[in-house]
This record gives sequence, structure tokens and C-alpha cells, in this order.
Amino acid sequence: MTLDPVDYAIISQAIIAAAREMGAKLVRSAFSTVLREARDGSAALLDAKGNTIAQAELIPMQLGTIGHIFQPCARLYPIETLEVDDFFAINDPYSGGQHLQDVFLFHPIFFDGKVIGFSASVAHHLDLGGGSPGLNPHAADVYAEGLIIPPMKWNMKRDWHGGNFERLLRANVRVPHQTMGDFDAQMAANAIGAARLRELAARYGAEKLTAVMAALQDYSEARMRAAISRVPDGVYHGEDMVDDDGISEAPLPVRVAVTVKGDTIALDFAGTAPQVGTNLNAPFASTISAALSAVKAALTSPDIPFNAGAARPVSISAPHGSLLNPRHPAPVRARMEACFRAWNATMKALSQAVPGQVVAPGFDTTTVGVLSHLGPDGWSVYLEIYGGGLGATAESDGCDAVDGPLSNCSNTPVEALDQDFSFFRVLEYSLRADSAGDGAHRGGLGFLRRFEITRDDVQIALYSDRFRHAPQGLFGGAPGSTGYCEILRGGETIRLKSKDKAPLLKGDIVTIAVGGGAGYGDPTMRSAALRAADVADGAVTAH
Repeated sequence: MTLDPVDYAIISQAIIAAAREMGAKLVRSAFSTVLREARDGSAALLDAKGNTIAQAELIPMQLGTIGHIFQPCARLYPIETLEVDDFFAINDPYSGGQHLQDVFLFHPIFFDGKVIGFSASVAHHLDLGGGSPGLNPHAADVYAEGLIIPPMKWNMKRDWHGGNFERLLRANVRVPHQTMGDFDAQMAANAIGAARLRELAARYGAEKLTAVMAALQDYSEARMRAAISRVPDGVYHGEDMVDDDGISEAPLPVRVAVTVKGDTIALDFAGTAPQVGTNLNAPFASTISAALSAVKAALTSPDIPFNAGAARPVSISAPHGSLLNPRHPAPVRARMEACFRAWNATMKALSQAVPGQVVAPGFDTTTVGVLSHLGPDGWSVYLEIYGGGLGATAESDGCDAVDGPLSNCSNTPVEALDQDFSFFRVLEYSLRADSAGDGAHRGGLGFLRRFEITRDDVQIALYSDRFRHAPQGLFGGAPGSTGYCEILRGGETIRLKSKDKAPLLKGDIVTIAVGGGAGYGDPTMRSAALRAADVADGAVTAH
């Protein structure tokens, strides 16, 4: 049908607003700090075929392939067979998902007896079983990482609120109050998205709404192709590396060849390290999300909706059995480390073609720290996702103390931790002076959190990266800094590896420190005014 431009503008923006409202509902309804405060979850609206139409601006890694993750569910349970109150659930990394802690829920949206779309949400759940609370850094396979949910169809009336799906989940988690509360938040987010889409269908008609969904994807595709066509044709290479696999000290290279031809772009990760026996492997869906996000961030305007249309001009491949496309049943919990290196490698490749549009490597590491304690009333689990300093660009310094570009989680306020946890207290939360790489524009500062443990029998588990190799600058910029984790016990300092776990005692002081981003451009080109401001702000100590 022919769309009136005014109708298209109104309806398309209403769809985008509905996805944003879903994201707000998800976060505000959550129970755990990782979702309520850190905002580690996302929401989206899909069309009747499962193509992504609009997303909340939350976690790029979770949303870049949400339509791909939907498809295994639809293949098993054809859309025409769905009934009101049915929904899909999936977290299996080897059936299209990412890692087990990210559970995706898809609810069909019926109007006049027909499915007109799907509301979708994903949340990083605090605990889904597995070998240790919140995180098992020594998992030998995916089975040790938690409860696996293959593509499955459930029904809200039959299987939730005391039904079989809720009972199954509740029986497999250590902190059911927070975990089941976060699942309810996902259900609430999907319900509000469905309600908003039905309202649009009632006001404008289902046929016009469907036509706008298709047109919105076509719009993103056209804008994406136009952006790619401005990049010189050629093959560009980039490389970065993960520190190690948590066992040996050998770095794990991540390599990409980026081929630009006309209005298309192809990314081939051949030459990347083979898969490893620890949890650093990235399922291919995660690799696609990372690569798509890097291409869109470097080449396009942020006002282009990140939907299925934007992905059409981009092709991505990675060898099966590699760090970025492992074979079952390799563990995958810490997949973000390899994905960030895929982002860095892609940015380095694109820097050869469009140097003014890329960002230098930041700390760009998901540092997941978990403190847990088993008391008389059950488990208490604190999980937080730390970022670091972002890399600089041709026009600006990197942002200080912020999550990485693929993750985008928020800071968890100290007050929220004091409210929810009694087995530790926060002693310090501060920026790390001199942690940023110098340059015409400097990188962002890293930060640290220091905890005092107030009970015996507490455990710490973490995974991180860049404890050994700092992010390297672009075009003469200086490297950023590395991170560390240490335990002060009496007069002894115990250093943990970047992928590690350890028992803690009452009185231990635990420090988790993350590094700063790399600089961009020749440091001699940095203005005297900016250097004076760095010293005045405490970002750089006076020498």
C-alpha cells in the first residue's frame, strides 16, 4: 500500500517510542541490582516474521541479533500455530542465543485474531544455577554454566505464576526472589509493548501498521547503504587480542578483514584464535552483534534506527571452531572479552579507510565481579559489571569511568549496595588518576571499587581482561592502562588473575580496578589549556 508521509512519521516514531517504554518498564520493574541499577537488559518490537523493528537504547550486544535469536523458536513452533498467551523462551548459545544468563522472551501480539508482531525482552539474570553463585569462571563446558533453555514454547496462563516454567526456573536458581522478579519484569515489558502495538493497529489499521514496519526497515537499509558507499572500496585489516585464556599466558588474537564494495561491507574473522577450554568463547550470534555494532557506530549517524534493515548490507563470517564461533559444548559465559576484541579489530581496520570516524581502543572489557555468601536464609549474590575508560576520537577525549560500547550498563550506586547486601561494604569508589593514554585527545580514566568483607565464608569470582596488555592508541596516541584485582589480608596482598575465583575471610579488603582508554593522535598536539584542565581536575597528576 502507499503510505502517507505524515502517517509514516507518526506511526514509525510511535513504534520506536513503544520500544523505549518497554526498556523503561523492564528496568523500573526489576528486582536485582544487575537489572534494576546496572540496566543489563533490553527490549524490542519485532514484525510478524520476527524481524527487529525498533529497540530500546540499552545493551547493543543483546539487541544486535535479537531477530536471529527469535528464528530458531519460530522454526520449531510456526507462527500460524500460536495461541493467545503463548510465548517463546531461549537462552541456549548453540541454538541461536548468546550466553545462558541472557534469557530472551518473545510474546506474540494478536490483533483481530492474527499475529501482527512480537514483543521481546532479554535480561541478564543474577543466577541461573551452574557451578558457583552468579559466575563459574572454571566451567569446563556450557553445562557447568547454568540452566540451558533450548527454543521452547510456553503459555502464560498455564506455565507462569505457579506453572511449570516458573517452577522449573525457581528450582534451579540460588536467589529466586531476585531472579523470578526479573522474569516478571520481562513479562511486564513485553505486555506494555504488545499493548502499544495493538493501540496503533486499532487507530490506524493493521495493514497500515504492517506497511510502516516494512518501510522503517527499508529506511534503515537505505541509510546504511548510503553510509557504506562513502567508504573507499578496499580490503582493510585489523587485529587485537585477549590477554589469555585464564590458564596459560599466551594471548588470543582476534583478526578481521573488512571488505568494502559499493554499498556493502563484509567482515571475515579468519585467522582468529581457535576456541579455548575456558569460558571466553563467543557464540556466533554474539560475534554478529559486536561486528554490526562496530560498523554502525563508525560509519553511520546515531539517528538511524538499529533494526533488521540496517543489517542487510553487512555480512559476517568466522571460522567454526574459533574463539568467535565455537563448537558445542564449549563454555561461553565470558564471551564479551572476545567480542570487544572483535569490536577493536574492526575499528582498527576501519581507521585505515575513515580515520576521522573511528574510536581508539578503550579498556573495552566487561569486568564481571561477583561476591556471594550463603547464610541461614539462603544465598546472597552481588554481581556487578564494570566498564573502564573509553578510547579517544579525532574530536574528543574518551569518556571517564563508563561501561564499554557493546555493554552500556549503568553504575550501581553505593547506596543500593548498602541497602541490599550486609556481608560487605564499599570503602572506596574513585577514578584512577594517570590511567588514560595521552594523545591529541586523551583516553578516558579507569576507576576502582574497594570492599571490606564483613562475614566469613564469602566467595569472589570474576572474569575480565586487559590485566596484562593495555589498549593501544591510534595515530600516535599513547596506550591506556591495565586493570587488576587484589585481596589485602592482614599484611599480605593476594593478586587474582583476570579470570579467577577465591574464598574470602572477614576483614579482607578487595579491590577491583579497571583501566583507562588509549589516546588518539600525537600527544604534542594536545593544547596547553587541556593539559592544565587535566591537572586541575585530578585526571593527571602534576609532574
